[in-house]
Order: sequence, then C-alpha cells, then structure tokens
Amino acid sequence: MPGKFIKKWLGKEDGTTSIEFSMLFIPYLMLSLGIIELSIMYASASLLEGATGSAARLIRTGQIQQETTIAPEDMFRNALCDYTTALISCGDIVVEVVPLNSFNDYAAAPPVFDQDGNMVPQGFDAGGSNDRILVRVAYRYTMMTPFIGHLLAGPDNSRLFMSTIVLQTEPYEFSGNV
Repeated sequence: MPGKFIKKWLGKEDGTTSIEFSMLFIPYLMLSLGIIELSIMYASASLLEGATGSAARLIRTGQIQQETTIAPEDMFRNALCDYTTALISCGDIVVEVVPLNSFNDYAAAPPVFDQDGNMVPQGFDAGGSNDRILVRVAYRYTMMTPFIGHLLAGPDNSRLFMSTIVLQTEPYEFSGNV
C-alpha cells in the first residue's frame, strides 16, 4: 500500500511550474535589484555631474566672487543642493575649489584622500577675474541593497563619485567709464 502511494505521488506533475519558478525567483530578483541599483547609481553620478556644472557656472561668471551677502562656499553649496535634491544628500557632498596658475597645473593638483578613501578638500578659493579655477566635487554613494552593493562597490558597500571641472573665469571686472 505505501509503495502505491509513493508511485502515485511521484508521478504527479501538478506543481512543476511553481517549483521551477521558486528555483528561478532568487536569481531573477537579484538581477532585477541589480538593474535598479545600477540605474539609481548612474542617475546619481549624472546628477552630481550636472550639479557641478551648474554651480561652476556661478564661479565662471563671477557671481560668487562678487556676492557680498553670503559666503562664497555657501552660495556654491546652495547651487549644488538646488540641483541634487532628488537622489543625493547635500550634507555628504565634499567641495574643493582652488585657483591654478595655468591649465597645465591641473596635473600637479591631484585629489587628496584619507585612509577611508574619502576626498579631503584643499580649500575654497573662487579666484578673481580671468583666473583658472579647479572645481572638484565628491560624493560617496551608498548602495541600497547590501548583497548587490557588495558585488558592485566592494566591502564598504559604497562608491565614490567625483566631478571635476577646470575653467577660466570671465573678465567680469571692467575698467573704464560706466
């Protein structure tokens, strides 16, 4: 009698689809989460790049240098934060703005990192009219999914994004009759 029951039970094919789905669910879920994580990560990197370009325009046109009511770094950070409200925490952005003697000096001004791999800013000096300025902005993006983050970002589950712009400010200081 028990042998007949086992043969009858093994011969059934009613749940094969659900068993196959349960075996494929975990890889499918990991692939889907990985795609979403990568999409958000690249969107954040693109957002940081756009925010840096938008805020650097304030330096290029001399608006930050001529502002008297707010500190230059605060004005720059406000411009960054206005652009990055969706995916990036504004308080985690590290900003470095330093003048260069020439465009060739960019190679002599590499970013400085601490032992944890975070950028250490070398100051904020927006320069003056017709100056060459290095604008460097860094943000450490923390992955939302630990397993995917470990695969894509390493053991600390984060990735450093850095946006760098070297520009020459416009000649906004004019001499002559106004």
